Amino acid sequence: MPITERLTEGVRAALARAGLPEPEACLWEVPRQAEHGDYATNVALTLARAARRTPRQVAELIVKHFPSLLEVERLEVAGPGFLNVFLSPAWCTRALGEILAAGDAYGRGESERGRRVRLEFVSANPTGPLVIVSARAAAVGDSLARLLRAQGAQITTEFYVNDAGTQFEALARSLEARVLQELGQPASLPDNGYPGDYLVDLAREYLAEQRGASVPEREAADALLVRGGERERLEHFGRYAVSRILEQQRRVLRDYGVEFDVWTSEQRDVRDLHLPEKVLEELAARKLTYEHEGALWFRSSALGEEVGDDKDRVLRRSNGEVTYFAVDVAYHHYVKFRSADRVINLFGPDHHGYVPRMKAAMQALGHPPDAFEVLIVQLVTLLRDGQPVRMSKRRGEFVLMEELLEEVGRDAARFTFLTRRHDSPLEFDLAVATRQSAENPVYYVQYAHARIASIYKQAAEQGIGVPPLGEVDLSPLREGEEIAIIKRLVQYPEIVRGAARALEPHRVAYWLRELAGVFHPYYKNHRVILDDRRLMFARLALCAGVGRVVRNGLALLGVSAPESM
Repeated sequence: MPITERLTEGVRAALARAGLPEPEACLWEVPRQAEHGDYATNVALTLARAARRTPRQVAELIVKHFPSLLEVERLEVAGPGFLNVFLSPAWCTRALGEILAAGDAYGRGESERGRRVRLEFVSANPTGPLVIVSARAAAVGDSLARLLRAQGAQITTEFYVNDAGTQFEALARSLEARVLQELGQPASLPDNGYPGDYLVDLAREYLAEQRGASVPEREAADALLVRGGERERLEHFGRYAVSRILEQQRRVLRDYGVEFDVWTSEQRDVRDLHLPEKVLEELAARKLTYEHEGALWFRSSALGEEVGDDKDRVLRRSNGEVTYFAVDVAYHHYVKFRSADRVINLFGPDHHGYVPRMKAAMQALGHPPDAFEVLIVQLVTLLRDGQPVRMSKRRGEFVLMEELLEEVGRDAARFTFLTRRHDSPLEFDLAVATRQSAENPVYYVQYAHARIASIYKQAAEQGIGVPPLGEVDLSPLREGEEIAIIKRLVQYPEIVRGAARALEPHRVAYWLRELAGVFHPYYKNHRVILDDRRLMFARLALCAGVGRVVRNGLALLGVSAPESM
């Protein structure tokens, strides 16, 4: 049980003994200054009106009636009524033993047990290589999946493939034009086409495959170019392009440590099953559609201001084609919610306006308001020593995810993307990400783990037989820095639970950097391998506890914990 839950139980017991009302919640924070305790709460301020007492009087009554807990050394009332809690050093050393015994399960919990979550992220259009903003979305989404799983949720990660509609047709026409150009025939890209050089490479790959194909296959391909109908040609070149580009996207994501449970095809899994037509019928049955100027509209504005959409939306155009919005509504309603009670999408910053209409549609179809959530992942600015940089060797307008990984590596990329909230713009400095110094956050955290591994290696080289950690006497850990480190380790389960609840994996990265920030000075100022064997074994156990928590935390972020650097 996280320490804050035990403290909350103590507060509730004290309030009951004092005959005061019970709070709806008791929120705890870690004070920045040690003199303000290890944990603090403003519960007395929130209860003052209901208790008909001043906040300070409520806090003093809590202190007076607070039960005896092994975890707590003392409580103090501060300011107008804040309650500060100081943990017992003796309990902290026992807590270290529990951390070591828990091993890789330390930090896992049950706060999301029983929830079925469908988590979609990246979902880059299969019209080109993955770019740097996709790398940020992949880091956030994959870490979020790991966090929620660590709290007991049943997670299905998903990549949605937009392999139909306007962009698919533009891709098909673009590849066809490049193939014709490679054959020496006059052809130009469509106005909404894709001019990237990667399609030139793809056209050459296509023609090489055709040359290696059987005679009937080559003749069929030649006939398609000369006499094939437009729809047939679009389908042929579009499917070829999508399959090859998706293959590349899968490979890059796999190198990044991201594997999706489901790859959903818009064409195969939504349109071919006539789900858009089905959802139009369902919305009509709920009297939520109307026709105007030949088009079919969704009455989103009639659902009330609390839904958040301010105007009606087109579901089917006057030419009879369903809109992307209609396809997406059908996909969420019939596919996503079929296997989940909570749907979370990670979208780019250009999707802000899309969120309210989707929320309105999901509520109109009977899904609870909080069942559909969208996280906006903001853009990334690439720097080198503080100066803007463009990396792409083939095209200057975008930075490829693959190029980023080649330069800084998977660990540095993932951790750097998780140093800020997903909805805040991020400056990614390539020079910092490859620097072996405290300035590089991933190096700083990984180096703490590597240092601990080196201590154990030194002990082994000196022939020191370290007893099993469960048998080590931890009572010699009395230094203020040692107790401070253990208090940090005690915070970890609450950090993980809070990050999962808030859908903010960056909290774990930030906390790991803080933990490294207290361990590195301790390592420099205190010898671990020394003549006093009781103290040496206790300090080795403390280092092992830090290493274990660093390893567990990095695993939640999809980052390795090296034993040498």
